[in-house]
This record gives sequence, C-alpha cells and structure tokens, in this order.
Amino acid sequence: MHLIDLDDQDYLIAEQIIGSLDDDGYLRRPIPSIVDDLAFSKNLDVTEEQILKMLSLVQDLDPPGIGARDLQECLLLQIKRKSNPTKSIQLAIQIIQDYLDEFTKKHYDKLEKNLEVSGDELRLAIQEILKLNPKPGDTFADNSKQLQVIPDFHITNKDGTLMLMLNSKNAPELKVSKSYQEMFQTYDKASDRDKKLKEAVQFVKQKLDSAKWFIDAIKQRQQTLLKTMKTIMDYQYEYFLEGDERKLRPMILKDIADQIGMDISTVSRVANSKYVQTEFGTFLLKSFFSEAIQTESGEEVSNREVKKILEECIGAEDKRRPLPDEKLMEILKEKGYSIARRTVAKYREQLNIPVARLRKEM
Repeated sequence: MHLIDLDDQDYLIAEQIIGSLDDDGYLRRPIPSIVDDLAFSKNLDVTEEQILKMLSLVQDLDPPGIGARDLQECLLLQIKRKSNPTKSIQLAIQIIQDYLDEFTKKHYDKLEKNLEVSGDELRLAIQEILKLNPKPGDTFADNSKQLQVIPDFHITNKDGTLMLMLNSKNAPELKVSKSYQEMFQTYDKASDRDKKLKEAVQFVKQKLDSAKWFIDAIKQRQQTLLKTMKTIMDYQYEYFLEGDERKLRPMILKDIADQIGMDISTVSRVANSKYVQTEFGTFLLKSFFSEAIQTESGEEVSNREVKKILEECIGAEDKRRPLPDEKLMEILKEKGYSIARRTVAKYREQLNIPVARLRKEM
C-alpha cells in the first residue's frame, strides 16, 4: 500500500481496511462498521462509497483474493487476474458466478446440463477452480501459534520388552531446602525462647509442613499417572510393540479404572490431557480407548480396526464412482464385521470423510 500514490484520507481508509482483515485474508467486518471505526478512531467522516472504492484497490494487491468478503468474491478476484483467459477460465468464471452452490455440492450432471458443456470441458474448468486458494491470508499466518505437544510419558521397545518412563521435564524432583530445615532445628533447640523466636519457629514449621505436603501430593500424582499409563500399556501391549492399529483391543475407561482401583473420572482426566511418545508417534491417551464390535465369528475387536478398514476402502475407491455407505457396509460385512449403515456413516464422519457425492471427482 505504501507504494501507491494516495492522499492522506484514502491512505487512512486503506489502512483501516487492511487492519480489519481476518487471518485468512477475508474482510468480514461490515462496510458501515468500518465507516464508524474511522469516525471514532481517526475522526474521519467518510461514505460507504469511499470505503468500497478503496476496498477495490486493496483487492488488487497481493496475494490474489485478499480483501474478499466471501468465498465467491475471493475465487473471482483470483481467476479474473489470469492472463490470457482461455475457454476453460471463462467457463470457470461462469461456474463461480452462477453455479457455485452446485459446484461445491459436486452436482456435475446438473452443471453439464445447465451450462451445455461436455464432461471434458467441465473437468478442465473445474481444474482451474481447484488451483485457486480459498484462504489467501494463510500464506502469512503466524505458525508460532501452533501447539507444541510435550509428551508426559515415553514408551520404548527394548528387544520385545516395553519400557515406560514419566517425562522428567514434566515432573521435576522436589525437595525441602536444607537451610530451612537447619533453621527450624536451631530455633527448636534453643533453650532461651522469647516471643519473636517462638513466632519464627511456628512460621518456619508451618512452611515446612506445607512444602512436605505439596511434595507428597506431587509424588502421589506421579504415581497415579504411572499406574494408569502402565495399565493402559499392559492392556494394549501388542499394539505398543508394533504400532499396528488392528491390534488395538477394545478398551473403555471402566476397564482401566477397575484394574487400578480408582474412579472412572480419575482415568478420564488422565486420558483427556496426557500424551505418550512411542516409537511410531506421539498420541493423546484418549485415542487408545474404543468400543467393542463383535465379528460374525463372535470375536470382539476394537472399532478402531473397523475405522482403519473403512479408511483404506475409501482411499482405494474409484473417485469417479465413490462408494456409498451401503456399499461400504457390504464390504465390511464380507470381511466379517456386521455393522449397520448408520454406524458406517457415524464412523465415516468421525474420520472427517464426506459422503460419497462430495468425494466424487471428474
């Protein structure tokens, strides 16, 4: 913006617009609100038309698509910048302008009919749209905000034997300062005590007791964490040896709570907040818990195993003819998992996989 020749008022308007952009590059603040912002913060009386004029200028800056007020405008700003507009680009512009809803829902048959184009022509236009960036501001997003996970436990495989360790960085060794213990002993053994000395003895004793209680509480917490994690590790021993999700046993909070003799809520707090580092990745403990599913042979398996098979089937499908939930249900049944269609849909949604129609590609 500094490279453009603007008068003071236009520069302040443009600066306000840029400052109002969201992290993904969109301008979601209403134009009347920007008028009010300038009146209150800059004592500047401007019209909505002046704001829109400067917004158009901001939208000409890089990255392409910046300053858009919705997805449609964002895509149009980008594709209209294309030099040498081919027939595919012109068709793509028409799709974004008039048939964006049909495009996002992948109603390709309807698009071919309404636009009177062949499948090949539509496919080329769609390829142009897919090259566009729906979040132009992400290029400049602050990646430092990403959460860095520090595992609470480490599991290592030593020649077929699993070793469990508590992360010492999360559990530093605590002890009472020796100087304060000596101070208390000196005061306590003093034969001549005045009122101030008695108060000092009482004060130091109170602080030492609090410190010892705190250390004991930390040790008890560490023991609870280790006890819970060791029980989970023993329960899922085969899985932690190799990392094969198909070897995960069905396990619920009650299974672990019963074994360690603690309340389910205690196990739940540990599972929902603690991470374990293994030789094949770092995982939230909650991810090892799953419901049981009975196969046709009567064997109980984890629903994680079924989800893994479901993911593999969808990954290998023909994207021009993606598998509907009914077909996925039949495939699972052939593999010995008798699961209802609504359960297949539930697992698919938990894996963040859209319905067959939205997985379809030209």
